This record gives sequence, structure tokens and C-alpha cells, in this order.
Amino acid sequence: MITDIIQTIDAFAQQEPHRVCYQINDQTYDYQQLSTASTHLAQAIAGCDLPAKAPIMVYGDQSFATIVAFLACVKSGHAYIPVDTHSPQTRLTMIESIAKPALILAVADLPIAMQTPVLDARTQAIAGSRAHAAKLTPVTGDDTFYIIFTSGTTGQPKGVQISHNNLLSFVNWMNTFDLPEHAQVLSQAPYSFDLSVMGLYPALTQGGALKVMPQDQAANLKTLFAVLPTLALQVWISTPSFASICLLDANFDAAHYPDLTQFFFCGEELTHALAETLLQRFPQAQIYNTYGPTEATVAVTAVEITQAVLDQYSGLPIGVAKPDTKILLRENTLRDEDGQRVGELMIQGPSVSKGYLNNPDKTAAAFLPDGYATGDLGYIDDAGMIFYRGRTDFQIKLNGYRIELEEVNHYLNDAPLIAQGVAIPKYNREHKVAKLLAYIVPAKNEFESELQLTQAIRRSLESKMMSYMVPQRFVYRDALPLTANGKVAIKQLIAEVNA
Repeated sequence: MITDIIQTIDAFAQQEPHRVCYQINDQTYDYQQLSTASTHLAQAIAGCDLPAKAPIMVYGDQSFATIVAFLACVKSGHAYIPVDTHSPQTRLTMIESIAKPALILAVADLPIAMQTPVLDARTQAIAGSRAHAAKLTPVTGDDTFYIIFTSGTTGQPKGVQISHNNLLSFVNWMNTFDLPEHAQVLSQAPYSFDLSVMGLYPALTQGGALKVMPQDQAANLKTLFAVLPTLALQVWISTPSFASICLLDANFDAAHYPDLTQFFFCGEELTHALAETLLQRFPQAQIYNTYGPTEATVAVTAVEITQAVLDQYSGLPIGVAKPDTKILLRENTLRDEDGQRVGELMIQGPSVSKGYLNNPDKTAAAFLPDGYATGDLGYIDDAGMIFYRGRTDFQIKLNGYRIELEEVNHYLNDAPLIAQGVAIPKYNREHKVAKLLAYIVPAKNEFESELQLTQAIRRSLESKMMSYMVPQRFVYRDALPLTANGKVAIKQLIAEVNA
């Protein structure tokens, strides 16, 4: 069991200094480079005489220098706040205003002037050791390790504080999944999205290597399909949406990716259809469906999706809670049409955050004495298997009917004629829902027209769901837009529909 993240990573620099830890494009970096550069930069930070434990914003991309900056922050006793270079300028200023960081480490050129002092991480990682020799006091225990800002319902992002102990709980659990020795792990999610942590620290604390798929390459299908096979991946970590795109390539299978033996999904619902296709393509692989909010450190449940699980469930479970965690239903529960007791999922355990940075009201509302209130609906069967059933705030009303958008999405993505689909509401002038649309990437079919395809899809959906839930209009696309985090860009589609 790991007891210290930094010491464990640095130990590889002593034991196997030239073992590769990071690969991006044709550049590779080893553990000695990671340890030396992060220590040098940490010493430069220490020389800035910052307030103790004050957070540091790291403005960076998916380069090796960004990881160096993260480790430098925690080595110098400061939590880091990852802010991706693809972020809108307004997000930078909002995070700066809320977090009040003591310093900004720039791994890339900042697009605007900031109020906070800026240190160029690219030069200081080299010069730091010559300029400063201060003794470093790294983050440990309940000290905050990183702060990831999530989207807030009011437009103001919330900074989730994850401590060293929170991260240890998650990493030690991930390392129980029998990852390959020195695992070669896909790193596709931006570091401002906590899904990236699922690969980052489990890989580096096991002497593995992060194989980076930059966002600009992932956004171009031709480049994506050309680069992926060159990464020699063993462990796949992504949202289901990103995997769905990769499955558009007929060569995304075990024959062309012989070393790829484990898949971990988080961040979105893993549909039955996607899991079934993936298992057909990679029959010997382990496919894990996981669940967890940022506030509980990436993921707190998991289940391996086998053929037996596919045969047993039409809607896939999100698994059982990790051993040190309890998941309960909040008292105000309801019964669904099958008689299941559905309620808000509450999480208790050592990976649950201490709360939102500088936001006591939001912290008090969500972090309750009986656990973190996720806002996610679900139920737990007699065997302790947990099922996700949408968000408490993802409801619309159409013609008097209350509709869960995620339930519609579930049926869309399970339909045999649909490769990927998402339900989008269209509002009228009074901002009431007037129509429900479905944006769809169709599966391969032999229909001669979109009209025939639409009629077939509608018949399929009406056999599975209530008629008032079936979208009134179908819009066909070759691919759905994704956010930087690899999720379907629902807000972009809503804006397009309601322009």
C-alpha cells in the first residue's frame, strides 16, 4: 500500500532512473527527468516566499512540463489548480477571483494579463536548483493536493479540494485492479478534468508510462486513427463518448491493439450497446464501468462488464462501492415503475473532499453529516450493486410530462440503429420546452433514405419507451461534438438548436 504519492514517484528515479514515464508524440521522458525537473521548480517556488499552503494555478496543456509543474507545487507544499490552455479567458479570471492563488505557473503563454504574479515554469524548472536550495516541505496528510474547478449551475465554477489522503484512498484502490506491471496508460483527458487523475497517479506510482493523446489530434478522426495504434497501449481510460468515436474505426480491435487488455470508463453512462460492441472487438479484455463525482476523487464504484453482466442487465450497473466507502440513498426516496427504491446517492469515505475552496455556502449545502450529496439519482439492489438513474437537475417538462433527459439518452444509445445519440430540448419564447430533438450518429444500415431510417428508429424506440419520451425530430450527424473533457458537448448542441 502506498503511503506517500511524491516519495513513491521519486523512488523510481532512484531505482530505475531511465524508465520512461511520459510519451507525447515522438518525445519520451524518464523518471529521473521528472524527479529532477519537479524538484528544481519546487525550489524556485520555495524561493518566492509564498504564504504557507496557498494554492498555485498551473496554466498548461498536456505537455510533460505540466506534470512537472503539478509535482513541483506539491513538493513545495502547495496545492495545484490545473487550468487547461483551451479554457475561455473568462474562466481563467473567474478561477483566479475565486481561488485567490498565490502564484500562477505558466507552462504556456497566458492569453491575458492576470492579477496574480506569474512564474514561467518552462525556464524555472531548469534554473531553480541553481537559484535556491531551500528545504522542501511537501503536501501530506489532509493537506490539499489539487483543486479541480467543476462547472457550477449558476455559471460560477466550484473548486473541489482533494487532499493527499483523498488521493491515496483512490490510488490504492485503483492499484487493486491488477494493472499490468509498468502499465502503458492512455492519457487523453485534459488535466483540468479529474478523469485524467485515473491514469496519472496510478500509473506514476507503479512505474508506468502515460501515453498522451493531445486534444488537437483526438479532434481529427484521421489523425486519431493513425496515432492510436502507435501508442502500444495496455490500459485505456476515457469517457464512453471517446471510445464510441474510436469504434468508428474498423481497426479498433484486439488484432490491431494486442496489448490493450483493460478498459476503464467514467464520467458518463456506459451503455449496453457500447459495452457489447467493445467486448466483441476485445473479447479477452477487462472492461470496467466506474462512477464517481469529482468531489469524491474520480471514482468510488466499479464493476467488470462481462458477457454475463450484459446478459443479466439491460441497463448496466455502476458497480459496488470501494471497500473503504459507503454509498447510501438519501431519505427522500421514491419508487420507480419497477418498484425500485430510487433516491439521491450519498457518499461516505476517505476519498470525499473537504469541500469547495472559498465557498462555505455551497460546501454546507452538499457536504452533509451523512455524506456528500451527489445530486445523482440511483438505486442499490439486494446484492449491493448500484445503478445510476440520472441527475436530480436533468429534468424537463414537455406537454405536461416530466422527462429525464438521461433516460431518453439511455434508450437512444441502446437502439441498434443508433451508434451515438443525445436528446436536446428546443425552447419557445417563454423558455418552455416546445420540442425534443435527437442528434444521432446512425449505425451502419441499408436504408435508402433518412426518412426510412427515422421511421425504423422511431418504431424501435416506441417499443421500449413511453411515446411522450420519443423525440419529435431526428438530426443526423457523422459525429457528435465533444467537450475538451471528452463528453458530448450538450450545451453546444442546445445553443445550436435554440439559436
